[in-house]
Amino acid sequence: MLRLTNIIYIAVAAVIVAISQFACADNESDFTSMQMTGVEQIDVDVDLDGAVKRLSKAVTFKTISNQDRNDFDEQAFTDYHAFIEKSYPNVHKNLKKEVLGDPRPYSLLYTWEGKDPSLQPALLYAHQDVVPVPDESRDQWHADPFAGTVKDGYIWGRGVLDDKNQIHAILEAAEMKLKEGWQPSRTLYFVFGHDEEVGGPEGARYVADVLEKRGIERFAFVIDESAPLTPGIFPGVEKNTALIGIAQKGYISLELSIHGIGGHSSMPMEESNIGILAQAIGKLEEAQFPYRIHPAVRAQYRYMGPELDKEHQPLYSAVAFGKDGEISDLEQDFIDLMAQNEVTRAMLHTTIAVTMFNAGIKDNVLPPSAAAVVNFRPMPGDTPEVIMEHIKKAIDDDRIQMKDISASTPATNIADANGPGYKMLEKTIRQTWGNDLIVSPFFVVGGSDSKHFQARDFAPDVYTITAIQLENTEEFKGFHGVNERILVDEYKRSIGFFYTLFNNLENL
Repeated sequence: MLRLTNIIYIAVAAVIVAISQFACADNESDFTSMQMTGVEQIDVDVDLDGAVKRLSKAVTFKTISNQDRNDFDEQAFTDYHAFIEKSYPNVHKNLKKEVLGDPRPYSLLYTWEGKDPSLQPALLYAHQDVVPVPDESRDQWHADPFAGTVKDGYIWGRGVLDDKNQIHAILEAAEMKLKEGWQPSRTLYFVFGHDEEVGGPEGARYVADVLEKRGIERFAFVIDESAPLTPGIFPGVEKNTALIGIAQKGYISLELSIHGIGGHSSMPMEESNIGILAQAIGKLEEAQFPYRIHPAVRAQYRYMGPELDKEHQPLYSAVAFGKDGEISDLEQDFIDLMAQNEVTRAMLHTTIAVTMFNAGIKDNVLPPSAAAVVNFRPMPGDTPEVIMEHIKKAIDDDRIQMKDISASTPATNIADANGPGYKMLEKTIRQTWGNDLIVSPFFVVGGSDSKHFQARDFAPDVYTITAIQLENTEEFKGFHGVNERILVDEYKRSIGFFYTLFNNLENL
């Protein structure tokens, strides 16, 4: 005969199992499409010929951010600023313009005063600087990367996609609204950084400091660049997709070095400095950070999961409805699946990337020192101190020294994927590009200047997307690559997007 306590135990266990099964069933029944439907598309009348001429001219200003910060062309930025001022007279007549940055003041801050100071402001972000064009890649370009060529229905050139199209689409839309005599209800800020491609320590970080000191308690909405609309941009999704970044990983680059004794190559020591450092790097690459599921990934698969293959729906559902800090069997299966792809793998842990290795000056000389740069994109909680301790434990060699050589930033806050800002942005996307596309939150594994805002309490709701439609993933390779270009007709829709966004911000 069962004892009473055993009967109670069995009964309670049965209830727990029943509740668990009900919860799973409930999750499955709730795992339905989150896509907005029935949004009416809007066509905005744009002076496209004039806008194309202005953007193509903007490409000719070589506002390059080199890794060597002493290699900085101040004239290129001042000339570009003068061109912007001449091109958008109403913006410069009605908005307050400031040129900020430390130690180099070349970032632009525009303030468009709203009619109602009680409303929380909004911020639109883009960056002026571009990456260099390596000499060895010049012959692969179908047009001079700094000529601003318009041909075959495209605008060509370095920065036309990353990120001057966004600067000029914002300014074109603002100029149009000002010509109509329009004034926003809430104050709008435009921030155009000058060193995003090297982490934004002089520009975006400084501007964020300035705005915080001026007493802004919270931005209602912030938009910055990220992924453009592209078919097949995310693994497993063939349809046209608009990914809205809602969180960004952190950024830190560490120099690992060894300083010892050099010598002649004819009499090598038992261990060379290069060999010691190479062995240390090998140990570090074998000591990868553990996988975990970020809350932004849960939001991403709640929106994207129902649109993906049916075979893995239970995995996506488990992630979407899972608990932070816990990994169920289905979530582990999800991790195992995602770890097979470099894009999705990067979403699941702090990444380690060896990007530079410097040693030696002559083939018969043993160098007295060697150095390597390792770039990390940290998940929340993986601070520089945590990462350095991880490296020490992995390498276990006191001869290796470490130094932070970057404008380190932590992982950011997470924007609300169910809040009014996200919904307003999705509506604007669909008003511009229609309903035949997937819109989803996205955990950004790279980063942009807005991380300097989103890591602070006054700007948690930062949404990142590059508001331009690309034809395919090949066009996406123009980011930092060769033959960077955008379609002329799509640039028209980018301007229309920001024009519509101004209107929709009124109802946020």
